[in-house]
Amino acid sequence: MPTEDSASGPESPIGEGGLADAHDLRHHGDAEVRDSGAGLVDLAVNVRAGTPPQWLREEIAGSLASLAAYPDGRAARAAVARRHGLPVERVLLTAGAAEAFVLLARALEVRRPVVVHPQFTEPEAALRDAGHTVGRVLLRAGDGFRLDPDAVPEDADLVVIGNPTNPTSVLHPAGVLTRLARPGRVLVVDEAFMDAVPGEREALAGRTDVPGLVVLRSLTKTWGLAGLRVGYVLAAPETVAVLERAQPLWPVSTPALVAAEACVAPRALAEAAHAAHRVAADRARLIAGLTALAARGVRVVEPAEAPFVLIRVPGAPAVRARLRALGHAVRRGDTFPGLDDGWLRVAVRDRRTAKGFLTALTTALEATTAAVPPTTRVTTRPTAPG
Repeated sequence: MPTEDSASGPESPIGEGGLADAHDLRHHGDAEVRDSGAGLVDLAVNVRAGTPPQWLREEIAGSLASLAAYPDGRAARAAVARRHGLPVERVLLTAGAAEAFVLLARALEVRRPVVVHPQFTEPEAALRDAGHTVGRVLLRAGDGFRLDPDAVPEDADLVVIGNPTNPTSVLHPAGVLTRLARPGRVLVVDEAFMDAVPGEREALAGRTDVPGLVVLRSLTKTWGLAGLRVGYVLAAPETVAVLERAQPLWPVSTPALVAAEACVAPRALAEAAHAAHRVAADRARLIAGLTALAARGVRVVEPAEAPFVLIRVPGAPAVRARLRALGHAVRRGDTFPGLDDGWLRVAVRDRRTAKGFLTALTTALEATTAAVPPTTRVTTRPTAPG
């Protein structure tokens, strides 16, 4: 499996000033729909459309009367513990998964952290900001971005991987991930999108038999709470204690605590399960439409299991610009280590929105092809993603 700076041999560490600077690790999908992009159809951000639901907005609004008091996270922490069948000592509430990545980077004593890419870039950014030299394992498009546990260096004492992975939409088997665990290693599995997977197949949340396991969950994606910042860590009590000591006082606001408790209640879990099946159906329709554009060079990474898909498109930068002109924002892929500017990430939306996007994509592809001088056009047979 290739690494960031070598086609052979073990992956090499990358620190400040290293090759990692070729990727903008701080670029996220929300940049596509800020300022001049605010009026675009948003296919760049992975927050579920139409959220938060009315009942959740009312729960949060009801918490405003108690803002004079300092936040008390005990009830929310206990609710999360019950949701996963764990003691409260294994739960830490955080201001979103992003805070959890910062805590892990700053509080844990690790010598050789490794991040499996392509994936959400914030874990590596947090590690680098904390002064760590970060190694990378790059998954290949030709392998379907599937993980080979043997590609991770044996001496890595912190390994970070997403499941399902952003931006590839790959769901790694739980048995493959647990092969990464061993004494003396912290295995961080980012399950921010796991509740969008029907039945939460391959989830490790709630497992206590995997040494060094740290699972991160976010309530941002399914419930539309990006502006509230709420998530949690599931880990061994001693790891939770170390991370908690690194937190500032009252890190999670009262409205966020109320939201956390509400989102792990039985009613919310049932609604999330229903939404996961709806997302799966919407994703299947989107993929069918994208696959129909294979003759125009569009390739989809499959099987996709998250509320987004990763596609490879000829002339992707120009296509992305034309999509914006046609009113649609998608996420550029070249800020993810392991991807280049030929990749785009597209959020799964409802049937009508997907239909409009596919029409716009067809138009953008036609315009891009027309812009290429005839003598330089190349026709190729469809190939696997990559």
